[in-house]
Amino acid sequence: MTGSTSGRSALDKDLDKITYAEEATVFFARSRIAIACGAAFLLAVFLISAVVLQSHPQWLLLTAALALGGYMALNIGANDVANNMGPAVGARALTMGAALLIAAVFEGAGALLVGDRVVDTISTGLLNSDAFQNAGDFTLAMLAALVAAAVWVNIATLIGAPVSTTHAVGGGVLGAGIGAVGLGALSGPTLLLVAMSWLVTPLAGALVAAAMLAVIHRGIVQREDRVAAARTWVPVIFAAMAGTFTLYMLVVVPPRSGGVSAAVMGAAVAIAGLGAYLLARSVLDRLTVAKGDELPTLRQLFRVPLAAAAALLSFAHGANDVANAVGPVAAIFAVVESTPGAEHLEFGMSVLAIAALGICLGVLLFGPRLVRMVGERITRLNAVRGFCVVLATAAVVLMASAFGLPVSSTHIAVGAVFGVGFYREWVSNKGRGSRARPSDQQMDADGMDRAPDLHRRHLVRRAHLLTIVMAWVVTVPASAVIAMVARYCLQVIVG
Repeated sequence: MTGSTSGRSALDKDLDKITYAEEATVFFARSRIAIACGAAFLLAVFLISAVVLQSHPQWLLLTAALALGGYMALNIGANDVANNMGPAVGARALTMGAALLIAAVFEGAGALLVGDRVVDTISTGLLNSDAFQNAGDFTLAMLAALVAAAVWVNIATLIGAPVSTTHAVGGGVLGAGIGAVGLGALSGPTLLLVAMSWLVTPLAGALVAAAMLAVIHRGIVQREDRVAAARTWVPVIFAAMAGTFTLYMLVVVPPRSGGVSAAVMGAAVAIAGLGAYLLARSVLDRLTVAKGDELPTLRQLFRVPLAAAAALLSFAHGANDVANAVGPVAAIFAVVESTPGAEHLEFGMSVLAIAALGICLGVLLFGPRLVRMVGERITRLNAVRGFCVVLATAAVVLMASAFGLPVSSTHIAVGAVFGVGFYREWVSNKGRGSRARPSDQQMDADGMDRAPDLHRRHLVRRAHLLTIVMAWVVTVPASAVIAMVARYCLQVIVG
């Protein structure tokens, strides 16, 4: 093509992809329908909970906790989950409708199947409940933590700041606890472990994503026959994903029912890996045949793996971040049940279900408001880089979930994006002046940068690094202060 189309830069075209991802939800995001639907969801949670719990002496407290948990879940969906699907939708590996459906299914599955591990840390690990004089003070602190976290994340979403819902809840719990009984409320060892994980996991995401991109470049992009190399290695990557996920599920889920033998575990991992390998190979073969004489590009070959990785990340996010909505609610229910003469409440799965539904509605109603920050403003993403970012994030989040650590999927994803960007920058500067200028067709095929980018020193936009770091640093103290104020107001209301 010629004219203005050919004059458009690769960056402009990638920005169009991100715009495409957002346009599909702009109607919901800007209309009153989204707010009305969100309010209807919260009202339904409140009314149904009130009817079910009306005979309980603490029905109002428990109902308010469930409604606030639903509100927090909506904010998690609006602020966090869009980043899981942003690379897949931006690269057009998935339509927005398919992405939302996958997010809903896998977020819900992760929350319901393995979400309780991280819930335990949020609900009982950060605060020492023995430091509180009575159960009422502890429940008010947890309610205040929910209010603070939800309000802060809501504000951050409105201004487009990619803050961590995990940090917001953690800050809210700590602030409410300190406001109630002072520093004695804090559980030192657990708090130190969680804080260290918050520092280490973004770096881990960056290193894993950069390493994956380096392997793909060496094993596929730099080969003479890129398509043949992709047909060899993409199924292997797919098999590794399936085998690792199967191993995770067999290690984390079955302990509740006695565990799984090593033989069964090995057989299941082998079957899952082989099935994924054959499926990926079949899909790639069909794509190659459908193209005929025209070879498919790496972007086309990586669309299916990217979609699968996005589904895996949604599961990981559901397993980890549902604790942000459910943790304080679970703590309130546990304290109420522990009071002398209290009846046992079978509400565990119901609370997880409310949180899972709220997260999914948050995605659907309020859309990917922060896709631009993660997918555009730090560094350019395409299907290959997006795959590395998504899979690295999923791997780190799943590992943290296995240990019951509440980590920030947003921070890990942003760390992975920076890792990919700095690796691209290193490769570009290393090869400056020592390699021939590739053709546009080759650039499109391997997903590397076009010629103008090869001569640009900085492929990572550092101006946004300070913005993101400041948002991270402010989140914990801001939510803590809001929680202190909220706890005081609740104390005045209760009397």
